Order: sequence, then C-alpha cells, then structure tokens
Amino acid sequence: MAAFLYRLGRLAFRRRWYVALLWVAVLAAVGLGAVKAPSAPDDGFSMPGIESQRAFDLLEQRFPGSAADGASTRVVFVAPDGQKVTAAGHRAAIERFVDEASQGSQVAAAADPFQARAVSKDASTAYSTITFKAKADDLTDASKKHAEDAIAQVRDSGLTVEVGGNALATRPAAGGPAEAVGIGIAAVVLLITFGSLTAAGLPLLTAIVGVGISMAAILALGSTFGLSATTGTLATMLGLAVGIDYAMFVVSRYREERAKGHTPREAVALATGTAGSAVVFAGLTVVIALAGLSVVGIPMLTKMGLAAAGAVVVGVLIALTLVPALLGFWPNAVLSRSARRSGRFDEGGEDNGGSRWSRFVLRRPVAVLLVGVVGLGAMALPVRDLRLGMPGDEAKPVSSTERRAYDALAEGFGAGFNGPLTIVVDAKGASDPKGAARTISEEIGATEGVVSVSPARFNPARDTAVFSAVPSTGPSDERTKELVQSIRDERPGIESETGTTFEVTGTTAVNIDVAQKVQDALIPYLVVVVGLAIVLLLLVFRSVLVPLKAAAGFLLSVLAALGAVVLVFQQGHGAELLGVESTGPIMSLMPIFLVGIVFGLAMDYEVFLVTRMREAYVHGDRPGQAITTGFRYSARVVVAAALIMMAVFAGFVGAGESMIKMIGFGLAIAVFFDAFVVRMAIVPAVLALLGHRAWWLPRWLDRLLPDIDVEGEALTRRPAAEAAAVDADPGARKAAHV
Repeated sequence: MAAFLYRLGRLAFRRRWYVALLWVAVLAAVGLGAVKAPSAPDDGFSMPGIESQRAFDLLEQRFPGSAADGASTRVVFVAPDGQKVTAAGHRAAIERFVDEASQGSQVAAAADPFQARAVSKDASTAYSTITFKAKADDLTDASKKHAEDAIAQVRDSGLTVEVGGNALATRPAAGGPAEAVGIGIAAVVLLITFGSLTAAGLPLLTAIVGVGISMAAILALGSTFGLSATTGTLATMLGLAVGIDYAMFVVSRYREERAKGHTPREAVALATGTAGSAVVFAGLTVVIALAGLSVVGIPMLTKMGLAAAGAVVVGVLIALTLVPALLGFWPNAVLSRSARRSGRFDEGGEDNGGSRWSRFVLRRPVAVLLVGVVGLGAMALPVRDLRLGMPGDEAKPVSSTERRAYDALAEGFGAGFNGPLTIVVDAKGASDPKGAARTISEEIGATEGVVSVSPARFNPARDTAVFSAVPSTGPSDERTKELVQSIRDERPGIESETGTTFEVTGTTAVNIDVAQKVQDALIPYLVVVVGLAIVLLLLVFRSVLVPLKAAAGFLLSVLAALGAVVLVFQQGHGAELLGVESTGPIMSLMPIFLVGIVFGLAMDYEVFLVTRMREAYVHGDRPGQAITTGFRYSARVVVAAALIMMAVFAGFVGAGESMIKMIGFGLAIAVFFDAFVVRMAIVPAVLALLGHRAWWLPRWLDRLLPDIDVEGEALTRRPAAEAAAVDADPGARKAAHV
C-alpha cells in the first residue's frame, strides 16, 4: 500500500498540470450534468415495514386523488379577550377567508369551522384546515401567496390568526451562515497550525473542490437514483469535514519530510505513501459507517448515507492526487514563514505540546484512564431515560407562528388535539361495512385516553373508511404512545367481531413507529459497523487489542454525547443557555446520525494518531517512546482537525430550530469527547499500560492477514541508490526553486 501510494504521489507531483486539469475537467463535467439534469422526483419520506406507512399506502390506493401526503395548512383564529369567534363580525371575516382560500388553484378544500364543528366549547378559538392537491415541495409560489394574502386579510379584522401545518411553514436553513462561519474558523485554525496562508488555504481549496464535485454529481444523478439537494446535506457536511482533515494530514506530513532534508518531490511521495495510507483506511472506516445506514431500512437515510460515502471517496482521491499536485506548484509556499526565511525546519521538534502531554499521561496512566472513563461514564448515565420521538411545532420557538398556533389549539381544544390518530378501516369483503366502521369507532372511542372520535368517512367504493381519534395527551407525551399501543393490542378482538381490519396512522403514529424502528435498528447497525471497522483496523494496526480499544472508546464517547443531549434537550438542564425554549423527546434519527458521523470522525483521529505510534514502534521505538513520537508529530493536527469540526457543528447551535440545535450540539460535544478525552487521554493511557502487549497478534493470524504496510516500512528499505536517484532528479531540483 505505502509503496503504491508513494509512486502515485510522485507521479502526481511530476505530472501536476495533467492532474490539476483532470480534476478541473471532472468538476466542469459533473457541473454541466447537474445544470442539464431534470429535477429529481419527490418521493417523500417513506418508512417501509411499519403499520402507519401501510395505512398511508392503503389510503392512497383506496382514496384515489386524495393525496394522503398532500400539503395542508391549519389556520387558527383566536378572538380578543372576552369575545367569541361566533360574533357576527368575526364569523363573517372567517367565512370570507374560507371562500377566498378555497379559490386557490392548488387547493383541494378549505373547511368552514362553523360547519365542520371546529369551534372550541368556549367559542374563543376556531380553526380552518386548507388541504392542497400537491405536496408541500410542489406548491407554486402563486398558491402560497394566495393563501398568505387571504390570511393577511382576516388578520386585519381584529382576530389573532396563527398558521400551522406544512404548506406555508418556513423551512430552516441548516447551512448558509453556519457553514460560512465554520469555514472561517477552519481557516483561522489552519493558519495558526501551519503558520502559512498557502498551507492553510490548500486544504480548504481541495475540500471545496471535493464538495463541489460531490454535490454536482448528486444533482446530475438525482433523476436516475432519486437523489436531491436534501440527500446531499450529509454529503456536504462530511465531505467538507474529511476533505479538510485528509488534505491537512498530507500537508503536515509533507512539511515534516521537508524538515528531514528531502526534496519537494521525495517529500510529497513519502507523505502520500505514509499519511496517504492512513487517509485511505480512515476513509474506508467512514464509508463503512455511512454505507451501514442502509441497515436501518429507511430509504431516505440509505440514500443520504451512500451519497455521503461517495463524497468521502472523492475526498480521499483528492487527498492522494490533487493535494500532491498542488504541492508541486507551491513546494515552499506551504512551509512556515520562518522556515522559508531561514531555511531551517522545525516540524514536530523534540519537545512540543503533544510530546509534553504524552509524557504527562505516561507518568500517571491509571489516574488519567480512571478520570476519563469515569467522567464519560457519568455523562452517559442520562441515556437510561432516553425517549425517542419527532419534535413538532411544540418544539419551535415561541416567536414562530407554528408554535403559537400549536399552543392556541392546545388551549382551546385540549393537548391531544394537535396529534390526532387516523384510523383506516379496510372493510373490503365485509357484509356490513358501515356497521363495522361504527363498531370500531365506538370501541376506540371508549378506550381510556381517547377524548373524541370523528364520524367515519367512506371512499367511493364503500370498502374503506377513515376517522380520527383525539387523545387526551399531547403528541410527544409518553401516554400517547401507550394509547396507540393499547389500541393496537385490542385490535384482534375487534377485528374478529367485525370481520374487518384496521390500522392506526397519522403524524403522531408515524413518529411513534419511526422511533421504534430506529431504536430496534440501532444495535444491529452498531454491530455491523463496529464489527467491520474492527476487522479493518486489525489489518491496519496488525494488533488484536488496539482495534478493540478503539471501538470501546468510540462507544464510550457516543454514549456520553447522547447522555449530554438527553441532559439538555430532554431533561432541560442548561437548555436556556442554548436558547432551547421547550424540551421533549430526542429526535428519532439522532442516535443513528450521531453513531454514523462521529464513528467516521473518531476512526479518522484514531488512525492518524495511532498509525504514527505504530510506525515508530515498527521502526524500533519502545512502547512509551512510540506513544511520545506519535503525539509529537500528530497531536497538533488531530487537535486542529477536532477544533475545526467542533466549530462547524457548534455553528448550528445558533439556529432557531430545536432539532438543528440538537444535531449541532450533539455532534460538537461528541467530537470533543472523542478527540480530547478518548483519543488524547484514554488511548495513550491504555497503550502505556499494555506496553508491548498492545501490538500483540497471534502468529497464526499474522500469517493469515495480508501485509498492507500502512506504516511505510517498505519505503525505509528502498535501496539507497533509488533514493539518491530520486533526490538528484533535475525536475525535483527545479521544483524546489519554483
């Protein structure tokens, strides 16, 4: 591996113009493809294998043209204090709104609250539901403006009007300023780390090129594989992250090789052969984690994972080819200013912060290990109370109209009104479909926890009925989940009595089912991803204990991060400091995202730090010396990489949406725990206690495993004549003066 990458790096340096032009051509080609490609079809969010999804599918089949997943808007009218919406003036204003809203070109229906019994008992609140023929993403600007104009007119009548639903909801941007701030902080960290504008800018440039190629490819292939810009969100985030990391490690190793007296071409080749090997296997671990998202069984998540895996592959290829080529254009500019002026290099000197910290850990490994493990273990304790769900409008800021509409409906109609359950009755083949639907409605209405049920509505074929049941508790309340389970548990008896079948769906039921499916998939996902990663790390480190230690440390940091998320966003400790106005269940996909993304970054840090220790150990250092050597040369870039990632993720904590805050906080704290507690403290402490045993490998396994030479041992055995010939190459000497 090292020898192959050595030759690749040398070739990229020598043919740098061809390499650079090739990547420019690739970017132009995929960019042109993205511009000309048709828009990807919106296949929505689907969750095969859950009851609520099957019920939605049945609705679309039996109620043709009803657009079960069509957009909707719920407009809430609240009368001034002491007044009622049934007063003549207010009633006339609401009815004018209904008439006006129903004339929209994409509107299927606009309900009159006075005819639909959508007025609260005290007549202080009413609501009108506007349903559309198209999904929210397919609504035209004209349709939205028509509805917004009608809402503005009724507001002028003196009523308080709030708007919920997905049709007119403002979608929070997860990127934009946050990504710009993250890139800015990354530039500052790189500048401080390398002391050179060129060295700081090169990783940023190559990472942006990689993300550009990846996103353009996703858009170009969108119509073929059902990909969209949303699918590429994770690809953008991780592509930028690993793109900066991988380029930074190659540049850092290049500077180190220059400090040893090598010419630019030889330094590039050695950097690609050594740091490039670590990049390849670090990238493979990330790809495994992302491709493993397909285990969960959510099509959207599978597409996001595979798209992000593709972006990581592009980042690896750029680090192995474009970075060496660009180093050929500016072989001296990436060196620090002092090195360029004096001609003296000081990359990873005998004593720096990394080596001093390693010696501190080596003197007291037991204490450091105990503090790290106990601290992370304590942070992980809140995970025992983890509740998964999908926060809705109740989790939005009070400043948003969606949150105010939610609160107004809860106050006027009860907490459960915001999360009604939809019951779909399949009466096909029943002798008395209407009687069967009535019996099911009565049985569910008599269930403890159900406040009311609506009249059943049949399809034109009269073989399917649908009605809603309003719980007494809110959508994210644990008692609502128990109610759904109770209704489903009573189903066999009701179905045998009526000769029909029924299923429970609706947004609340979907969220409950999704949370359960994700929770059930989490352990298999961990087993697959961690198991494959252990095998890969076994090949990289040729050790049994080091991969096991890496996996255990990752699990500890992820549990601690998840515990911190529960502590803040579910239990509310310190929530006000982050601007979180309401707490509730943790987003269903949060554990999966946390595991997948943090696993990739954690293995990056593990591979880059420990491969340098392994390299020193293979080349003759004692175990303690190898740890110090690894920290001397790698600690600074690992810390810089972690700080960059933390800055990028922490930028999302300032978002207005609670879910985005949760993702940003969770990822930032997870990187902190893994990079600074696990990799920088627990890892050297464990290796110090294990000594030579850390690198133990049974002889029979040693014979079975292929020798991939990540440490670059083959490069140190190259004939002196070959090295001399390379160093004496006229092209290399000329490049040194470019």
